[in-house]
Amino acid sequence: MEDLKVTANGYDFKPAQAAMQRYIDNNLLSGISWAVMVGRDLVDVNCVGWADKEAQTPLRTDHIFRVFSNTKLITSCAALLLFEEGKLGLDDPIEKFIPQLGNRKVLRAGATSLDDTEPAKSSITIRQLLSHSSGLSYGFFDPGTVIFKALNERGVHDPRTTLAQMVDVLADLPLIYHPGTSWEYSLAIDVVARLVEVISGQSFDRFIQARILDPLGMVDTGFVVPEKDQGRLVAYYAGADLMEPMKPGLTRTDNAPFPGAYLRPIARLNGGGGLVSTLPDMVALIRSLLPGGKTLLKPETIALMMTNQLPEGQWIRFALMGPQPGKVHGLAGGMIQQPSPLDHPDAAGELYWGGVAGTQWWISPKHNMAGVMMAQRQMAFVHPFSFEFKRLAYEAVKQSAKVIA
Repeated sequence: MEDLKVTANGYDFKPAQAAMQRYIDNNLLSGISWAVMVGRDLVDVNCVGWADKEAQTPLRTDHIFRVFSNTKLITSCAALLLFEEGKLGLDDPIEKFIPQLGNRKVLRAGATSLDDTEPAKSSITIRQLLSHSSGLSYGFFDPGTVIFKALNERGVHDPRTTLAQMVDVLADLPLIYHPGTSWEYSLAIDVVARLVEVISGQSFDRFIQARILDPLGMVDTGFVVPEKDQGRLVAYYAGADLMEPMKPGLTRTDNAPFPGAYLRPIARLNGGGGLVSTLPDMVALIRSLLPGGKTLLKPETIALMMTNQLPEGQWIRFALMGPQPGKVHGLAGGMIQQPSPLDHPDAAGELYWGGVAGTQWWISPKHNMAGVMMAQRQMAFVHPFSFEFKRLAYEAVKQSAKVIA
C-alpha cells in the first residue's frame, strides 16, 4: 500500500480543509479525503467527515470507495501498455480486433427510429474510443432519445453479461454521429476493456491485476471487495436533487448501482466504471504517471496521453449540460485548455477526470502538481466541492512557491 506520509512542508491547506468541512456540516457530503502532490512529494493528506454518517464512523485513508468513472484511467493505461508493445495502433480500426464493430451505420440528424441511418464515413479507431469521439453513446445521460431507449431495452449495462456480450449489443445498433466528428461520453472505454481482453488473451481483471495493480501495489483496487474488507467500504449517498448538487440532504443508497454491487463477483468487468479503490491506491496510480521516478508508461506515452485528441474547436459536451468551452479530451481523461470561472486560472493544461460519486484526480504538468479526492455522494457532472478544493489547492501551492521564491 502506498505510504501517505506528507514529505514536503510549508503548504497551508487550512482553507481547503475548512471549505470541505463546510460541505460536511451543511449535509452536502458525508465525508471526503484527499492527497495533493508537488512533484512526487505529498504536501497534504487529510480526511474530514464520515465513512458512515449514520454509524458516525470517521473517514480514514484506508476506506474503500466506488470510483466509478475513475476506472477509465486504469482501462486507458491498460490499452496504452499494449500500444507501447506494438500490439495495437491508435489509428487501427476497431474491426481489426473486434470484427462485429466494423461497417457501422450512423443515425441521421433528427432520427426517430433505429432504421433512419446512413453508412458511417469511416471506421471507429482506438484513438477515438480512448477520447470518446467514436460515435458511441452511454445510455445514461440522454433519456428520451432513440439510442438511450435501445441501449437500455437490450440490457447493455446488465451486470450479469460479459464485455463480449455488451459488444454484441453495440454491434447491432447505429452510432449517434460519424466517428471523429463530435464528442459524447460513452461506453467506448468498456469497448477498450474488451479490446484488452481480445489482444491479451486474458480477462480484463486478470490483465490489470498483473500489469497495473500488482506492480503499483494497489492492494485494495478491484471489481469486488473481499468479505474481510467489506467493513471498509464507505456508505454511498444520493443528494436531495441530482441536478442541484448544492441542495442539502443525503439519502443512503448502498444498493446503487444494483443490489449487492461490489460484494460478490459478477460477469461484467466494467472498464468504464466498475472498480473500487482507496486513496493510497489512487495516489500510487497518479504518482506512476508523474516524472521523477519509475513510471507505469513511457514518458513519451504519458505526454501523448496528455495531448488533445479532438478536432480544433471541438469541446467536451454532456447531453444534460451542453458543450464545455475550453475543455477537450486526451487519451485518458479530459483536459483544460482554457480554465472556466470554476477553475483556478493556473489549471490550463491540466489532465483530469472524476467519477459520478465524487472521486476525482488531476495532473498539472505545467505546475508540477497532482491530486486525488475521494467522496461518495452521487451527483451529475459538476461536483462543486471538487472545483472549490482544486482552486484552493492550486492557491496553496502557488502561495508556497511565492514564499520559497
